[in-house]
Amino acid sequence: MQIRISSDDGTPIYQQVVSQVTLLISSGRLSSGDQLPPVRRLAEQLVINPNTVARAYRELEAAGMVLSRRGSGVFVADSPSPLSRRERNRRLHERIDALLAEAVQLDFPLSSLPDVVRNRASRFDSGESHE
Repeated sequence: MQIRISSDDGTPIYQQVVSQVTLLISSGRLSSGDQLPPVRRLAEQLVINPNTVARAYRELEAAGMVLSRRGSGVFVADSPSPLSRRERNRRLHERIDALLAEAVQLDFPLSSLPDVVRNRASRFDSGESHE
């Protein structure tokens, strides 16, 4: 399971974890019964506080996306509520709008954004740091 967080995002880290796990489940990259990494291991991987991961897992459980089995771990629920195509598009458009608004505020030329996005996407796909 590959999750990337950003302290520059402006979104609380636990919400970034919730959002990314939700997308992994709804996209089918995580399936019913798949085990999520233990809290401590994911916290070490992301270099964040274990309480942050625990909070994200509690949020995911409250949303019905995962089940916590005492002594066994956290697993993707048998019938997680997948995000509809409309909801996925809404979330993506929301993030794009935020990017565009910030680019305008920074006086960044909008016409160069597609090249920047392609460049970042290739670095992201290759597993490079996204700083």
